[in-house]
Amino acid sequence: MPWAAPAYSGAVALSGYATARLAPERRERVLRAHSTNVDNLRAGRWYTLVTSAFFVEEPLGPGFGAVLPLALGRAEAAWGVRRTAAVFALGHVGASLLVYAGLRAAGVSGRTARAVDVGPSYGFNAVLAARAASVPHPAARAAATAGLLALGVRPLLRRGRTFTDAGHLAALVLGAGAATLRRRHRSHGHAQ
Repeated sequence: MPWAAPAYSGAVALSGYATARLAPERRERVLRAHSTNVDNLRAGRWYTLVTSAFFVEEPLGPGFGAVLPLALGRAEAAWGVRRTAAVFALGHVGASLLVYAGLRAAGVSGRTARAVDVGPSYGFNAVLAARAASVPHPAARAAATAGLLALGVRPLLRRGRTFTDAGHLAALVLGAGAATLRRRHRSHGHAQ
């Protein structure tokens, strides 16, 4: 029975509710302090790679508020807490660092460098992609993985895209890649 997924999802929901009740200036300061933005990471505030996963800009809506514990709970039931947490962390931290590296390479400053970048979506995307890339049937696995990656690419093709759109795609690729590597490693281990 999954326990970590509902506990984590509840913590995110509670944090979203609590920060929404703060005065706007205080709320902005709290979110920026826990953001994986360029300014924080460039200043060595690496703790934000963990704390940012527990904050959201707005309280969780009913859709994501239901899907987050459901998807993470299904992964936890299938893989256990450690593997689910590892995939989530790979997506959250890995995508955050890739976005940071891309923004630093592009020389961003000002508003973009201080932007709020918090939430569970990178980790969530990695878990979804890893689940898709773990489907036993090869054709279904390919279709599910390709479908998720296509959904991740779509926002990058529109006008008004943001760096978080690139982060979501990076998290999908990291999750699918991790599951693919694990599947190949296990198949080579069973073949010997």
